[in-house]
Amino acid sequence: MPTKTKKVAVLGAGLIGAGWAARLSFAGYEVGFYDPVAAVEPRAREVIGRGHAALAALAGSREPSPIRFTTELERALDGACFVQEAAPEREDVKRTLFTSVSAALDSDVVIASSSSAFLPTKLQNGMTHPERILIGHPFNPVYLIPLCEIVPGIATSPAAVESAKTFYEAVGMHALVMQKEIDAYIANRLQEALWTEALHLIDQGIATAGQIDDAVNYGPGLRWAIMGTFLTFHLGGGAGGMRHFVEHFGPSLENPNCFMKGPKITPELIEKIASQTEAKADGRSIAELESLRDRALVAILKALEQLDTGAGQTIKPLRQ
Repeated sequence: MPTKTKKVAVLGAGLIGAGWAARLSFAGYEVGFYDPVAAVEPRAREVIGRGHAALAALAGSREPSPIRFTTELERALDGACFVQEAAPEREDVKRTLFTSVSAALDSDVVIASSSSAFLPTKLQNGMTHPERILIGHPFNPVYLIPLCEIVPGIATSPAAVESAKTFYEAVGMHALVMQKEIDAYIANRLQEALWTEALHLIDQGIATAGQIDDAVNYGPGLRWAIMGTFLTFHLGGGAGGMRHFVEHFGPSLENPNCFMKGPKITPELIEKIASQTEAKADGRSIAELESLRDRALVAILKALEQLDTGAGQTIKPLRQ
């Protein structure tokens, strides 16, 4: 990637933008942190502080590079070698921002959107040097979850994809480059399938939100953290591996044991989902749950690092 400077621009100071700022500054990049609303800075600084603490617990203490908050887009972009957009998930907002950003930067500076669903080709349309625009989709909390889906649009150049991949790996992320664009990419489509099935189970009174979370936490979630779906089922086939697994269980997919299409979201279903989730939280605040999540993720990532497998392999760059 271009090495004019160790400065990056993060555009948008919400939960995702603040998570990016925490990870990137910990990894040694000065961050120009832009949001048009000055009042959001204190909350963003809270997230950044929590992120730095979690990263220090994961990879060892170090002095993060400066994060300079500004309400002036030009100041955030000045000298940036990479741009990570994290504005609200509205196509019109992102396109308006991209118009200003793409016109202000040199043609070799990659502009990545944190969008969780939009097609990059739509974001590229009408922009200056659209070949450097792509999706760099992270997961919350960005400072600990290492997956970043890189989604090129029709105009994205191979050089931009490679620059983005190099950049994300340098800050301790697993860069997953998609072959083609699709709405919601890979991981969110998988999450939505599980979420849709869960809503049906609640809607029909089959299970509560707490039971569904327990089913994941104490069961397949533990295996997914190590191997994911396919290697897990590969082992489920015994000595015959995946071939035997598919031959044995594949025919049952003609009559799948799931609902697939989502239920109608009624006020009654919303109340069920919300009240059951609050019951599962058991009086713990969002801040308390965020702290628990971060400590648990640090422990899991460290355990995986000791085995040199999965997400544990992404920690080393954060120590350099």
